[in-house]
Amino acid sequence: MKIVVIGGSGLIGAKLVSTLREQGHEVIAASRASGINALTGEGLSAAMTGAQVVVDVANSPSFEDQAVLEFFETTGRNLAAAEQAAGVGHHVALSVVGTERLLASGYFRAKMAQENLIRAAGIPFTIVRATQFFEFVGAIAQSGIVGDTSRLPHTLMQPIAAADVSAAMADAALSPPINGMIEIAGPDPIAMDDLAREYFAATGGTQEVTTDPTATYFGTPVNDQSLTPGPNPRLGPTRFQDWLKNSAPAK
Repeated sequence: MKIVVIGGSGLIGAKLVSTLREQGHEVIAASRASGINALTGEGLSAAMTGAQVVVDVANSPSFEDQAVLEFFETTGRNLAAAEQAAGVGHHVALSVVGTERLLASGYFRAKMAQENLIRAAGIPFTIVRATQFFEFVGAIAQSGIVGDTSRLPHTLMQPIAAADVSAAMADAALSPPINGMIEIAGPDPIAMDDLAREYFAATGGTQEVTTDPTATYFGTPVNDQSLTPGPNPRLGPTRFQDWLKNSAPAK
């Protein structure tokens, strides 16, 4: 099977490309470095020729409200047009758990716009919504720092390892389209402040973590439902504590 992975050189995409190739599929790792640019449309037509599946795991290089919206709307339209012209039978996209609950954020408004374009394109699709990755827990912990203290809410999350996200995306790519959405998450819920405490302890951070109910998630207010999946998500096998031992930055 020929599969095009948009964002094929990134955190999720590189592992996804490797996994699919190991299973014997012809995989195009589409990125600007390979001459395929979903934002400008460069190289898309040639890449899509003969493809059965397109998997979009690309992310915006800018999180500024207007820039991220333009990125997801433009790439979404370009991909849909190229896929329709090539007769692609399945579009798989990576999105974010809680998107519809976090529309105060420009990033999540842009992800919702991307999802809406996918649903309206007329191409059979599967949207995979993932919780936050373990690999970004450090950024979350650092985001609350003022002086020597990280101020974060005691709000539930259920983060997941990027490798488990890649595995779920591979499974979705090789399965029939569901014309709907599935959710994936890590095996364990944990509060954001406690997550930061475990991260700093494992990586040698000296910051004190203070529970602050008024603190936000990168500027967006959250509650226990904002960042956690609904009923019956697919759970990745990797636990945060095991990831910390094997993958977190060394002390």
